[in-house]
Amino acid sequence: MDDEQERLLPIANVGRIMKQILPPTAKISKEAKQTMQECATEFISFVTAEASDKCHKENRKTVNGDDICWALSTLGFDNYAEAIVRYLYKYREAERLKANQNKGNGTPDNHEEESNYRSGGPHGRQTELPIPLEFRDMERGDNSQARPS
Repeated sequence: MDDEQERLLPIANVGRIMKQILPPTAKISKEAKQTMQECATEFISFVTAEASDKCHKENRKTVNGDDICWALSTLGFDNYAEAIVRYLYKYREAERLKANQNKGNGTPDNHEEESNYRSGGPHGRQTELPIPLEFRDMERGDNSQARPS
């Protein structure tokens, strides 16, 4: 496998994601999958590079979810950033619940730290775009309608 293929997302995963939004009878060409594979990989690299630059400037070595949210907003992908902030919040809450259940407690610890994206980061710095965490359904295009069985 050459270097180009190693840096790309797995094409089977890309195809599976593409199939989820299309009607069940739709076919996807190999060329379409490869094009989407390249675009998705480039997008991820673009956002990750921005987040990595931020971490480098802050003398940190680890890029976290909050850095990705910041990068998406900085690059003008506010809708994606808002959705990922909500997902990250839900994910962290689920992890807290799981950790507390493992301790035998069963209730979340209300004193746990919020997402660094909102609270100003691990070093108390205020982020540029505090995004309120609100839970609402994301509107999708006409392709989101229920498929006939």
